[in-house]
Amino acid sequence: MKTIGPEEVHAALSYPALVDALQETFSGEFNMPPRNVFLLDEQSGSHDAFAVLPSWNTDLIGVKAFTYFPSNSEPYKSLYSKILLFDRAHGEPLALVDGTTVTFWRTAGISGLATRLLARKDAENLLLLGTGNLAKYIIQANASVRPLKRVSVWGRTPSNAAQIVDEMSSELEGVEVTVATDLEKSCRQADIIVSATASHEPLVMGDWVTEGTHTDFIGNHHADKRECDTSLVLKSKVYADSYANCFKEAGEILVPISEGVFQKDDVVADLSEMCNGSAPLRQNGDDITLFKSIGMGISDLVGAGLAYKVSTGSQD
Repeated sequence: MKTIGPEEVHAALSYPALVDALQETFSGEFNMPPRNVFLLDEQSGSHDAFAVLPSWNTDLIGVKAFTYFPSNSEPYKSLYSKILLFDRAHGEPLALVDGTTVTFWRTAGISGLATRLLARKDAENLLLLGTGNLAKYIIQANASVRPLKRVSVWGRTPSNAAQIVDEMSSELEGVEVTVATDLEKSCRQADIIVSATASHEPLVMGDWVTEGTHTDFIGNHHADKRECDTSLVLKSKVYADSYANCFKEAGEILVPISEGVFQKDDVVADLSEMCNGSAPLRQNGDDITLFKSIGMGISDLVGAGLAYKVSTGSQD
C-alpha cells in the first residue's frame, strides 16, 4: 500500500484535470453515507473530535478520517486528516493519502466546477474574498476554466491580500492580479465572485452584484451565519453542492428560509443534477447564479484517487 504525503499530492494534482475528474464523478453513480462526527469527551465540555467520511464510486472505495483538537499548541496541529483508498473491484487497500492537502485541492476544484457550469463563457474578472489557505487554489481552479484577465483579492488584512497577489502575479501569465480595496466597487465589476472567509456576517450584498455575475460561497458552515445577504439569494438562481448539506449548514440559504422569503424548492439543483444534465444551468447572459458549497466526502475520494493514479502512473 502506497503512502502519499503532502508534497506528492501537490505534485500529482493540477487544474483543470481535477475539475474534469470531479465533473465525471458527479455525472455518474456514487455513494456517500452521512459523515459521522464524534465528540471525544462531551462531559468535560471539550471540543476534541474525530470524524469519518466514507464514500465510493465505480472505481474506488475511500474513507476520510480526521481529528480536531482545537486546544492543541505547538508542535501539534489542531487538525490531522488522512484518506484511505481501496480498489472497488476487489477491496484491495491501495493508498493512504494526506487529507489536508487533498481538501485544499478538491474544495477549490468544486469552485472551478461550479464556475465551469454556471459562469458566463466570457467571464474574465474574478473577485476572491479571503486570503487563507484556499486562496491560491481557488484562483488557479477558476483560471483553468475561464479566460480570466483580471483577479482581485480582498481580505480584512490588506497585507495578506498583497501576499496572495504577489504570489499569483508571477504564476498567472497575462492576468492582472490586484488587491481589492473597495469591496462594493469590486463586486460591481466582477463577473465571478468567490467568497471563502470566516465571516459570520454578510460581506457580499445583493445590491452590489450586477446582471450576469456568478457567485460562489465556500467559507461558512453555520446555519445562522452567512457570507451574503438575503437580497442576493432572492435575485439569483441558487444551486448547492448537496441538498442535505445545504439544508443543514448553509446559512446563506437557511436564513432566507427562516425569514419566510425563500423555500427549499427554490434551490434549482445540486451538483449531481448540474453535472448529469438533468437540471437547467445558466439560461442567458443576464442570469445571476449563486452556488453554495459545504463540502462532500466524495470530492475527497476523487482528489485522493487522482493523486494516487498520477503518482503511480496508473491513469487510464
